Amino acid sequence: MMPSSPRGTDSPASNQQQSSLRAPLPWFCLGVALAASIIQLVPAWRAALLYDRTALAHGEVWRAWTGHFVHFGWPHFVIDTGLLVILGWLMESRYPWFTRLSLLLMPLFISAAIYVFEPDVTRYGGLSAVNLGLLLYFAVQGWRRDWTDWFWPAVLLIYAGELAFEYFRGGQGGGAIRFDDPTIRVATGAHLASAAYTLLALGVARLIALSQTAPERNRVIL
Repeated sequence: MMPSSPRGTDSPASNQQQSSLRAPLPWFCLGVALAASIIQLVPAWRAALLYDRTALAHGEVWRAWTGHFVHFGWPHFVIDTGLLVILGWLMESRYPWFTRLSLLLMPLFISAAIYVFEPDVTRYGGLSAVNLGLLLYFAVQGWRRDWTDWFWPAVLLIYAGELAFEYFRGGQGGGAIRFDDPTIRVATGAHLASAAYTLLALGVARLIALSQTAPERNRVIL
């Protein structure tokens, strides 16, 4: 018979496990995944929700947001939406404000970047760029907690390598994703836009943190 732990004391592993069990469900990310699932199950909606440059120019501005929930085939949908659920599970309880605001604002930022800087992109769909933006934030925050941890720089290198691979392949990409339309190519510009959004968000958060600590430093000096 194993000796029981002293009352009121738990091992760190036990505390960590209990904390993970108490973590709330990522309802916001799950809601986005549900929206993408419904659109995938109702193909007739895709034409009205897809990012379409001509339609946007005619005032159908909702496409700048909803286009990211539309996918070109089931493999595209499963990979993008599955990764979003995984990232949501890891991030929404740890970084709720960034995660939820990014799911609202990052699609618009990416669509605006595509519209302004890539006029040849007439259609766009998928959550891959949003996922990469979330992953970049998660990796940077992990690296900041421990600069000697090799795992997070490796994640960032993989991120950069994936973008470079897309660029040198001319946007044709590769990997496991197969689109249901052979004319679709990987939108490297969208992924670069998501990286820009995340870096801007990190910069703004840093400035806010510095502004909040500045009065405290002044009081110490005086």
